[in-house]
Amino acid sequence: MVIALGGNAMTASDGSASPQDQRRAVEGAMRHAAALIAMGHQVVLTHGNGPQVGNLLLKNQLAADVVPPVPLDWCGAQTQATIGTLILNALEGRAAVVVTRTLVDPADPAFHDPVKPIGRYFAEAEARRFMELGQTWRRFEKGWRRVVPSPEPLQILDAPAVAALMAAGFVVVAAGGGGVPVVRDREGRLTGVEAVIDKDLVATLLARTVRAASLVIATDVPHAVMGFGTAHARPIGPITASELRELQAAGHFAEGSMGPKVEAALRFVEHGGDKAVITSLENIAEAVAGRAGTVVRK
Repeated sequence: MVIALGGNAMTASDGSASPQDQRRAVEGAMRHAAALIAMGHQVVLTHGNGPQVGNLLLKNQLAADVVPPVPLDWCGAQTQATIGTLILNALEGRAAVVVTRTLVDPADPAFHDPVKPIGRYFAEAEARRFMELGQTWRRFEKGWRRVVPSPEPLQILDAPAVAALMAAGFVVVAAGGGGVPVVRDREGRLTGVEAVIDKDLVATLLARTVRAASLVIATDVPHAVMGFGTAHARPIGPITASELRELQAAGHFAEGSMGPKVEAALRFVEHGGDKAVITSLENIAEAVAGRAGTVVRK
């Protein structure tokens, strides 16, 4: 199974991303993953990296007059290695981290309309300073924030390394943060791009690529919810993919929160996966057994 860990698995409950808080949060998350491994499941792990990339971007901005800011694809690679190391230390077993690249199309429409906000809010003067470096910033209610493209993931380029490590008995950590976004130029050469790929959609692509039977999307709530925020809200338990598609079409899942997770679960099952689960870290084992969480099947 592929387990996709949300940002809550990498930070303290209040969102703090200090090194100590991140280490404690990862150790807690790995206790749940280790329980599944001990039950005999072959596990591949992937994870979010939003707070970590946000911190690196802030360092870029604060030190821009001293050292050149590094590109976003470098930030993604750095956080894959850092979070991966924390996971390795927490698991203490036969585990490995693959710094993973995700191929995207340079002609993807997202590159012409960057809408994914990243990093912190800044005053207009500071934002314009970075706009002069070629970055795109937009004004929001709380201030100015950088926005980047979020293209569709096409291929996980380092999947063969993941498969080889799986075959050798390793618990593999791969495609963290949606993978390092890369494109091919006309000569076939790979280069990184300033983009962020949705981590849940990449988790689906990873699960399909390694032929996982199950995809588990661990978040901070025990279920997806129908009618969230209304008097008619109710948790969604076992459900078919077609039923969940109908709820999605009716607008039950917000784009900025549960929407990508529902879409990832649907894509996995609709492309041949046995089941997809959306649940909290604490409920993973029960959800895998079908006794908790939102469990999506054909």
